[in-house]
Amino acid sequence: MVGNQAWRQAARAAALAGAWIMSGAELAQTWPSKPIRIEVGFAPGGGTDIVARAIAPKMGEILSQSIIVENKAGAAGTIAADFVAKSAPDGYTLLMGHSNSNAISLYVLKVPYNPTTDFTAITYVGYVPNVLAIHPSLPAKIVADLVALAKAKPGIYTYGSSGIGSTQHLAGALFGKIAGVDINHVPYKGSGQAIVDLLANQITMNFDTMPPLLEHIRAGKLRDLAISTPKRLPQLPDVPTFTEVGINGFDVTNWYSVMGPKNMPPAVVAKIDAAMQAAVNDPTIKATLDAQGVQFSSTVTTPAAFTDFVKAENAKYAKYAKLVNDLNVKAD
Repeated sequence: MVGNQAWRQAARAAALAGAWIMSGAELAQTWPSKPIRIEVGFAPGGGTDIVARAIAPKMGEILSQSIIVENKAGAAGTIAADFVAKSAPDGYTLLMGHSNSNAISLYVLKVPYNPTTDFTAITYVGYVPNVLAIHPSLPAKIVADLVALAKAKPGIYTYGSSGIGSTQHLAGALFGKIAGVDINHVPYKGSGQAIVDLLANQITMNFDTMPPLLEHIRAGKLRDLAISTPKRLPQLPDVPTFTEVGINGFDVTNWYSVMGPKNMPPAVVAKIDAAMQAAVNDPTIKATLDAQGVQFSSTVTTPAAFTDFVKAENAKYAKYAKLVNDLNVKAD
């Protein structure tokens, strides 16, 4: 009797698996038959939003379907990530994924999803460095000047971020520890809002990604002091690296990607990846992203390679957990 029951359960599981495979195959044949949404976890104007909106029109053109970029801002991008993680794995709800902010948030915000197992890794876009930018009214021409000012007035100077537990939050806390200065964190719902206040001289500095900062730096509305790359970049050739200015160990970058809920049909994943790869490699789009400081990869070019990349990134979470603890990064 028990053996028959076990057999029936196994047969039912096999039937369900077969139905899912069949439905996945059928979905792949008709996909996409309606608009696709790409969720961005931050307010408009930040790096993630800029990259998503640069790619979406071309991707929609390739797929002959509308691509809607939707901002679900808050909690360092984890609201949008949780929404996508709990969505149907049918290829119509995607996440403009980002890197370290979710990793740090795991230990600050106690997010309700697993970043390793609750997503399908589809396409890696590239990474962007973080830039230390200040309002030009501040009498600091180099990082040493800024450090001297901050040491003279502990707790007076402020830095913005795209939210508690974000990469920018970690970057500011890490900078403070390495430089031996006391600077205060001001969280926002996205980089765009933080930069608006930086431009208005409401906060002192920002450790943001290049896309939302570049136009303001080039216009002289913000002053760039250092960049978090091993070498200087052609987009900002006069900006020294943090290592050059004596801030050693400041390794903070953001990578961007497209991800979906777990258990997406492989054929749909392949279609999305092909469209994304074609969009990113379109000469006009690639030039736009390159101008924004996006650094591309010659190795992470398939969903399988991106899946391995995500696993490797997740292996760093213990390091971030220690940093969060050491730097006292908390959800105030």
